[in-house]
Amino acid sequence: MTNTTKSKAFNAFEVAQSQFDEVAEQLALDATTRELLRTPIREYSFSIPIRMDDGTRQVFRGFRVQHNDARGPSKGGIRFHPMETLDTVRALAMWMTWKCAIVDIPLGGAKGGVICDPHNLSQFEQEQICRGWVRQIARNVGPVLDIPAPDVMTTSQHMLWMLDEYEMIHGSKQPGFITGKPVGMGGSLGRTEATGYGVVFSIREALKDLGIRASDTVASVQGFGNVARYAIELYQQLGGKVTCVASWNQQEQTSYSFLKKTGIDLKELLSITDRFGGIDKAKAQDAGYEILDGDGWLKQDVDILIPAALENQITGDNAPEISKGVKIVAEGANGPTTPAADQVLEERGVFVIPDLLANAGGVTCSYFEQVQSNMNYFWEKDEVLGKLDVKMTSAFIAVSELARKRKLFMRDAAYTIAISRVAQACKDRGWV
Repeated sequence: MTNTTKSKAFNAFEVAQSQFDEVAEQLALDATTRELLRTPIREYSFSIPIRMDDGTRQVFRGFRVQHNDARGPSKGGIRFHPMETLDTVRALAMWMTWKCAIVDIPLGGAKGGVICDPHNLSQFEQEQICRGWVRQIARNVGPVLDIPAPDVMTTSQHMLWMLDEYEMIHGSKQPGFITGKPVGMGGSLGRTEATGYGVVFSIREALKDLGIRASDTVASVQGFGNVARYAIELYQQLGGKVTCVASWNQQEQTSYSFLKKTGIDLKELLSITDRFGGIDKAKAQDAGYEILDGDGWLKQDVDILIPAALENQITGDNAPEISKGVKIVAEGANGPTTPAADQVLEERGVFVIPDLLANAGGVTCSYFEQVQSNMNYFWEKDEVLGKLDVKMTSAFIAVSELARKRKLFMRDAAYTIAISRVAQACKDRGWV
């Protein structure tokens, strides 16, 4: 699918705005506040010229969008993706604003990206893109302005290159400029696990609400990157069973689902997975996995679905194919469910844990890393994950209680809390 086709089919920013508009109407926000919050406060779009390994020059397109910083410095990841668009970055920045508000950390929302495919770039070429991105935006980001982090197809190594470039430009050590750094270089213990673990903390609380034991449940997962792996790890530790995982096949430019009804072996799958989360299809078959198409994960007769890949994966077209037995959809990815799919899930009574709540563990632990970097004092892993559990559980309980009290869909309850907090911050500052 081309970038143009994808944009016409699903414009993530339009989805994000429609979600906001619906809640803004329910909250009776005034016109000025709506205008301020439905569009980013700042946007940067720039070219990154680099020299390739073969000596040629190539120009990549980079973005940084700061949606709102009324509650504190902007925060959000940088993704490398060949189908990145400015509208996608705008949507992700907006969702980050609500995500920071829902877990009640003093940050606003931002997002960045570069249109590129790391699969086809050497380490040196990726380093040049990282340093070029920082050179273009160095005056507009920083520890007290806007703190980037890893996202799709970016790693702790990318973050370290960016930090090094930022510090060289400013002539000082500023480890709080960026999060997701390697441990020992200003990174936080527990950061790698944080997003996936946060998803499962939310699932654990949802199961309590539904009166179901984790050990009696089965899940299917889309994605096999960092979020999915650690979600599977903790979910299995709670006694749950994962029977299906979907991952992207770079060579064939399509995705496949890997099914083992007796339960997947996480370590086994990791041993046949590339650094981008792609599972080796032939080796998986040899290990006894049934190979299904990319949507196969969605059609499994399970209790829990965990979309942990990209946006717009559960749509009005494929939502009816979800098994009637599915009780929970926990959104490990950003914006994986379209409004049309939401309608189907709500009518069926599926307990949806929305992205801004379910996957907020990542930004919460990024905040912890920022705090530790700025004070140059680092916590032990158990302390980090304990603080994360407290934040995620508190946020879940607040959303769940509001949903019950007002008979709201969980997504609507989460947006109501998040947007109210940001709108109040804007009002208190005298912006509206």
